[in-house]
Amino acid sequence: MRVMGLDVGTKTVGVALSDELGWTAQGFETVKINEDENEFGFVRLSEIVKEHNVSRIVVGLPKNMNGTIGPRGEACQVYAEELKKLFSLPVILWDERLSTIAAERVLLEADVSRKKRKKVIDKMAAVMILQGYLNSITR
Repeated sequence: MRVMGLDVGTKTVGVALSDELGWTAQGFETVKINEDENEFGFVRLSEIVKEHNVSRIVVGLPKNMNGTIGPRGEACQVYAEELKKLFSLPVILWDERLSTIAAERVLLEADVSRKKRKKVIDKMAAVMILQGYLNSITR
């Protein structure tokens, strides 16, 4: 059974999946969404859940540096609740502070061009979120 990690933005959702043993996270894809038109990518996520036998979903929760939750964090909480209803799976909110910055740093160190970074940053942030979660449960 795999774990799916999500980095939920306003225009895209970065998706990462664990290996079968739940040790490592790999970037999977970036799903386009449109909050303004109530398009949240749930159809595609449902396909991924079924195809890859996902047993749990980890959603990045963007907190402010002081630990409070702002509007983006609240939107992620609503998204997570919707995932619980749709898929009847455990959904874990994971503190994602600095995950996008860490992903950007990894891509910069790998000398990935700005244009390519823009295409993979959300997927890479999902990997960081999921790997952080996986590390916490395997200790």
